[in-house]
Amino acid sequence: MNPNLTLNELEQAINYWRNRNPSTGEESALSAEVNALASVYALMIFHKQNATTLPDLSPRVQTLVQTWQASLAPNPV
Repeated sequence: MNPNLTLNELEQAINYWRNRNPSTGEESALSAEVNALASVYALMIFHKQNATTLPDLSPRVQTLVQTWQASLAPNPV
């Protein structure tokens, strides 16, 4: 597992979780997973960061990213 997380990868992780847990209600509220990742995304944009490292993220966000990364692995036959 790569300890670096690029902005593009974070976008992919957000889309993965958006597909798993779509927005709900009339207000189209984000799921807790998407909200956690979107907060990191917003901070990266604000600080003009193109990448961050997983250890710098909260355990919750690390787990969300790792779950998305695991979904990319090919399934063994």
